[in-house]
Amino acid sequence: MGPGVDPHLYKASLSDLKLLTSADLILYSGLHLEGKMGEIFHKLSKTKQVHAVTDGIPKSKLLLVDIENHVPDPHIWFDVTLWRYCLQQALKSLIALDPIHGGEFKKNAALYDQKLQKLNQQVVEDIHSIPKQQRVLVTAHDAFGYFGRAYDIEVIGLQGISTLSEYGLNEITSLTKLLTERKIHAVFVETSVSEKAIHSVIEGCRQKGQEVEIGGSLYSDALGDPLSPEGTYIGMFQYNVGLIKKGLSKNQ
Repeated sequence: MGPGVDPHLYKASLSDLKLLTSADLILYSGLHLEGKMGEIFHKLSKTKQVHAVTDGIPKSKLLLVDIENHVPDPHIWFDVTLWRYCLQQALKSLIALDPIHGGEFKKNAALYDQKLQKLNQQVVEDIHSIPKQQRVLVTAHDAFGYFGRAYDIEVIGLQGISTLSEYGLNEITSLTKLLTERKIHAVFVETSVSEKAIHSVIEGCRQKGQEVEIGGSLYSDALGDPLSPEGTYIGMFQYNVGLIKKGLSKNQ
């Protein structure tokens, strides 16, 4: 899946199926993130090793988007400590497939885990450098629940504000009030959400004397260009946190 692709809606192409059927091992995220590809993984698991890396995460650490039906939030990668569980699950799968190279796998996993621990500590420091009052992340998507819980930042998704027909005066008024009272100077978007709708919120704040700007587009369900730093997990995370810190720390 390339940059900007929504995994929830992705459909496997013929070339994808060819790659999958020729693979020795298939690792995927899981927790229903891949949506339409779930059935393909299930069929392939009957003839080859297919594993969801999120299987390594204790269920008690998962957030639920539907409590009644026990449907988990799949966006676990926005908590680095949970992504470390996925690393160990991937390591386990690789060793099971190729035990001869188990030592090399363990060495590489340990080195990467050190980078993840360093990343997590840096994220904690960066987010906590934002004054508590201003530590409010208003986003265009509901993907940042784990991020909010892990790094003590309030997250508010712009649900229902993606088109003109999906938001009303009450939503605009309540969000405008929150942004002005908390003196939040930035909101964040994604490429899939209408900036026109978000500008309605910004204009509402401006009329109340509160200048709010779009702090940038955050990566949520996809990485950046493979040749860019944002094409890696760590690079993507650092980019997001940099935008958030810059946007929310203004005019302290």
